[in-house]
Amino acid sequence: MSENYTRTASHDLLQGLVDLGIEYLFCNLGTDHAPLIEEMAHWREQGREFPKVILCPHENTAVHMAGGYAVATGRGQAVLVHVDAGTANAAMGLHNLCRTRIPVLLIAGRAPMSTFDSATGGRDTYVHFIQEPFDQASVVRPYVKWEYNLAWPSMAHEVISRAGAVMQSDPTGPVYLTLPREVLAAPVDAQSMGAYGQQNHLPVKAQGADTAAIEQIAAKLMAAENPMLVTAYAGRNHAAPALIEKLASLCGMRVCEFNSIYLNIRRNSPYFAGYNPAAFTEQADFGLMLDVDVPWIPKTTRVNPKAYWAQMDVDAIKRDIPMWGFPLNARIEGDSVRLLTQLIDLIEQTATPAFKAKANQRSLLIKAEHEKNQQRAAVMAKEPGKLNAINPHFLCGAIGQQIRSEDVVLNEAIRNTMAVFEQIPRELPGTLMGLSGGGLGFSAGTALGIKLAQAQSRVIHFVGDGSFYFSNPSSVYAVAGQYNLPILTVLLDNGGWSAVKESTLRMYPQGEAKSSNQFASDLGYGTDFAAIAEAAGAHGERLVEPSQTDAAIARCLAALDAGQSALLHVRITPL
Repeated sequence: MSENYTRTASHDLLQGLVDLGIEYLFCNLGTDHAPLIEEMAHWREQGREFPKVILCPHENTAVHMAGGYAVATGRGQAVLVHVDAGTANAAMGLHNLCRTRIPVLLIAGRAPMSTFDSATGGRDTYVHFIQEPFDQASVVRPYVKWEYNLAWPSMAHEVISRAGAVMQSDPTGPVYLTLPREVLAAPVDAQSMGAYGQQNHLPVKAQGADTAAIEQIAAKLMAAENPMLVTAYAGRNHAAPALIEKLASLCGMRVCEFNSIYLNIRRNSPYFAGYNPAAFTEQADFGLMLDVDVPWIPKTTRVNPKAYWAQMDVDAIKRDIPMWGFPLNARIEGDSVRLLTQLIDLIEQTATPAFKAKANQRSLLIKAEHEKNQQRAAVMAKEPGKLNAINPHFLCGAIGQQIRSEDVVLNEAIRNTMAVFEQIPRELPGTLMGLSGGGLGFSAGTALGIKLAQAQSRVIHFVGDGSFYFSNPSSVYAVAGQYNLPILTVLLDNGGWSAVKESTLRMYPQGEAKSSNQFASDLGYGTDFAAIAEAAGAHGERLVEPSQTDAAIARCLAALDAGQSALLHVRITPL
């Protein structure tokens, strides 16, 4: 260590990250980070361990990578971005993390405040004057559980500890911390040096429920003639899918997903009733909403007015959704695995022969429906399509035949989401992730983060051409190559934003836009997306002819298994 070394807030901040268990810093750096860069150099000289730095050319990649790693491990990570500009670029990713309840600590520098005094780290370049907004945190305030500005150097370690406790408390989610450059460079008060052991910022985790509350729901479920369950993100806990299936089997109950975020029940389970709860809500006399934000679209769904609806959710009140209203008779907030275990135990203890007979009878009908759904999906995959208009169900069916059960699939296919879900059925917990937020471009960076956490896994993400643009692909493939994180991108190119077109048609089915075929959504077929991947050293594959589908998929998987990222650019049925 240099004789001139002075312990600063940067030292305590790094130590705080180490003590919190942060393994990675996903970074997009700027002039505000000079004190941290210098401190890291000191630590390297001393041989001290600190979070590994992953440099990301764009903040969208950094935020989603941190999110993917947290999804795969359950351990929140840290992202380091540049002042207000980096915060703005990170905001869309923060929106997705917020809606998916993923713990990530976003740390942003703040432009120096001092101009004429001799403070270390004061303004010394043009951007230091223009990168200080009135309220930097306002850019991401709607999407974080907590925000703070480090105003005093001796607080650095305590602030990191507090941030970690908040982000890892249920419901988990992103937090935001800003770091003025002068504070990072300021020496730490010697009196604070021994205070670390006095800090007890522990996260609060969701628990089970009062027995009486579970008994009330169990009684209504066991008395039901036509029960159903709707879920979206219970499968974030890998123990949940087996419990959901056990409850369904025990009660003869359909399980539906709507806007699936994780695998919540095996797709070949006879109790999985698909992705359209509205098909059953009018007949159901009991419903359980389990870890789901939007169980159906009220405008197009009819619900039995006499049904009893119960909610079990880690975020029952929906803290970050200003208005939320669905039919409810009982509401329990807690850990879904604990709650399901309590419910199952109670039903097993009190089940009568008559109840078991009714449940078995319902199960026979549900199993027959499931078989019909599988046959329907198989029929949809038979038609290959034609030149430059490959059937997405055919394509996804072919991919489903070639990939392994343990391969991880991320579904950001947007208007072709159902083709991915129905033709590439996942069976193992942790092998599926969908988009819960509204910010497109999530899957590529998230795939990198999952790959970082699960080096032996194949990670495959599906995107439309519109969402691919939002993913900052040049940044994604640069990181994939730099850190040896090969992923497979399957790009379903329909020539534009079909979601925009379909939304217009839903509102104005006979309007002027339809009659003139002007939807402001046509992006054309001119871009060679495979070339973008190839420019970064990935394998690029172009697929326009249905008969070449199997061979193209095989080449991409071979490249992936050899350690090279790949992009399969498929021309599907145009919008």
